[in-house]
Amino acid sequence: MSILLYGLAMLLCFVLLARIVDKFFVVSLDRISNDLKLSSDAAGATLMAVGSSAPELFVALFSVLKPGNHEAIGIGSIVGSALFNLLAIGGLVALVRKTRLTWQPVLRDILFYFIAVALLLWGIIDGDFSLWNAVAFLVVYIIYVWAVVNWRKFFPYKDVEFEQEEEEEGCDGKVNLVDRALCFIFPKAEKYYWVFTVSILLIAGLSWVLVETAIEISILLNIPEAIIALTVLAIGTSVPDLISSLIVAKQGRGDMAISNAIGSNIFDILVGLGLPFLIVMLISGGSIEASGQNLTVSSFILFASLIAFAILLLVNRWKINWLTGVILLGLYVAYITREIILL
Repeated sequence: MSILLYGLAMLLCFVLLARIVDKFFVVSLDRISNDLKLSSDAAGATLMAVGSSAPELFVALFSVLKPGNHEAIGIGSIVGSALFNLLAIGGLVALVRKTRLTWQPVLRDILFYFIAVALLLWGIIDGDFSLWNAVAFLVVYIIYVWAVVNWRKFFPYKDVEFEQEEEEEGCDGKVNLVDRALCFIFPKAEKYYWVFTVSILLIAGLSWVLVETAIEISILLNIPEAIIALTVLAIGTSVPDLISSLIVAKQGRGDMAISNAIGSNIFDILVGLGLPFLIVMLISGGSIEASGQNLTVSSFILFASLIAFAILLLVNRWKINWLTGVILLGLYVAYITREIILL
């Protein structure tokens, strides 16, 4: 009975996170970026990245703050989310619509993704993350944001033209039962700074519940916390990325969908781990333990998957189609099957 209640609680958290991020948080961030007069590239690499990756960031933060060495939940959710974004979301985007990618921004994101995964492997192979690991993560992300803003100067390219669909924002128009409940909590859309604040508080609260629930489920099922994080938590917290990527893919912006998936992974690893690690080590000192067979093997699988993804793009001359989608989804199914067999 307990496992059923915890499972329902986790599922409810996933649904609420998806709706809060998609309907309120990202909308408020979009308006804030307009106030700050950020370019579309800068907004995408900073505020929009925060929007789609906030659940992973808070899960990682609460996992390292919680006493009892639960770091594997945070690291596992980041690694698992990265695999889901690259293979599952990338595969589904390829199946939704055949697209020729704009190679310049995709090349940029893949290069920085390789660096991010290499830094991740560095800490996991060593067995722990030091203060210098955390600083290196954040410094590389700052360099990535600079590269995003200035990339067109070195590799000129044009944005893909598309027809923007009219979308209901905030609590206007028809909403479902979950949205109606959230609308009682959130201020009006015009007060978007307050919407941003309430979103952060709710995402943080739901992420804390996810961490606690994951710990209890791992105890009840007698399986490592890392397994729960690498699979269930990773998929659940990546729902906002999945929804946004499929929407833009259907609009004919497959390159934006792929960049969103990869860019989210870069943020997850460099900021989603780097920032919580830095905060904890500045407060309490020491290092963050990162040992564990599941995390090590999954991180190597992530690195190998990135190599396979890059090779697929080069062989297909930056085109993605149904075959690309089948290969990527097949790799993710194989990974999940492996994790289940090892339980």
